[in-house]
Amino acid sequence: MPGEQKLLKSKMFWIAILYFSEGFPLGVFYDLFPVQFRQQGVALSEIGFLSLLGLSWTLKFLWAPAVDHYRHHRRWMFVVDVLMGCVLLVFAAESQFGPWVWFAVACFTLLSATNDIAIDGYTIELLKRNELGLANGLRIGFYRVGMLASGFILILSKSIGWSGAYISAAGVLLVAGLACLCAPKEGTAIKGKALSLFEELKGILQNPRAFGIVLLFILGTIWLIDNATLWSKRVPLFWATLFGLAGLLYISALLLARMKLAPDKQLPKSSILDGPMFGTLMRMIQRPYFAPIILFILTFKLADSAMGFMIKPFWVDLGFSAAEIGTVSVNLGLGLSILGGIAGGWFTDRTSIFKSLWLLGLFQAVSNLGYALAAATIPLQTLGAEIPFQHKLLVYSASGLESFTGGLGTAAFLAFLMAIVHKEHAATEYALLSSVFALSRSFAGWAGGYGAENLGYAAYFLLTFFLAFPAYTLLPWVKKVLRNGEFKTE
Repeated sequence: MPGEQKLLKSKMFWIAILYFSEGFPLGVFYDLFPVQFRQQGVALSEIGFLSLLGLSWTLKFLWAPAVDHYRHHRRWMFVVDVLMGCVLLVFAAESQFGPWVWFAVACFTLLSATNDIAIDGYTIELLKRNELGLANGLRIGFYRVGMLASGFILILSKSIGWSGAYISAAGVLLVAGLACLCAPKEGTAIKGKALSLFEELKGILQNPRAFGIVLLFILGTIWLIDNATLWSKRVPLFWATLFGLAGLLYISALLLARMKLAPDKQLPKSSILDGPMFGTLMRMIQRPYFAPIILFILTFKLADSAMGFMIKPFWVDLGFSAAEIGTVSVNLGLGLSILGGIAGGWFTDRTSIFKSLWLLGLFQAVSNLGYALAAATIPLQTLGAEIPFQHKLLVYSASGLESFTGGLGTAAFLAFLMAIVHKEHAATEYALLSSVFALSRSFAGWAGGYGAENLGYAAYFLLTFFLAFPAYTLLPWVKKVLRNGEFKTE
């Protein structure tokens, strides 16, 4: 049928399918696993261990180069979806909780993170610049729909049992994998001369600057892991020892570089850029305006992230019940953020990514003033106390505005990230930039608790509004990068 063929050729149709299949496994991880484990009597401390297994999504940039190297993104999606389905079938067949569970969940999160890498890389290659806005709006929406679908399976578990729930979830993943395999074929990338891992590491050791960058990269990765595992709190002088070791290694690399090597044994510095592990990182660092672009990525969503972690505690301290928070702040907020994402994507495609960044980013920041006004107007009180209608209306309005404008800003920001990566290495570059953004989000959440506790909600929410503006000082460099077409070496 003509209508059906037109739909199957639509890029936006496939974006919806892909990001539903990306969001669903995350929902399984956050919704199904913790509930079933707790019903089986698993200790809360053990369930908390799940957060460590979720590090796969944070550290996915480590194996993203493999996806870029072997390409065939649709095959990656299909294989990992099928394997995730097999993991869930193991849960359906095995009712006894045991050590095997942690290995199974670790495999599941590793596969899900790999699926994210393949989908993001494929999407960036598929889309043109003027399609990124709407695509990211749909991406936001259908990613959340995928997570909600896992919640629906959680509801069904009461009537079909946990085995039935896991079989159903495995079926969803199988269908998603088959659908991803049917997506439009990816293009063929032109690759340069391959460099072995040994040659790459040898070249890095002979180049002190490159070795220093790799050391900083490794230290940053360890920091991300420590943020979840808290190694440094249990091991005396953890960071002092680590930085001391890194310093010794760097001095060794400097001495090695000063040694006179025979010309036929010295690896050209340019070959480092073609390395299979760190080559993409080295290329990105050499690009024009790298530093201001990284700072922009770190700060653009800072105001939104800094306030986001304190919103639910604020509702609780105003006396709202969990049911009201779930209905308005979570469910209604989710719907409004999806609408905001689609509206922001539509606006981005019809104007420009640069214009949408500064304008929608401003809307995103102004919405924080709604919560600042609510915090300054409404007195804190205990749960169960009567909340006047006008106070409820003010908080509901602030919540709706914050959710909608958050979607606006997110659509523009994700379009920007996709626009500046090189398509040949899209999976790795996007994973790296996403991890940079995750750094600011983690730091903002940690600092938010101290800020709200010491300043009070009203003053802290007002402060978050001003946190939006450091990113605006970096817009001239953002404009130059976007004008070049992509974030590449000139």
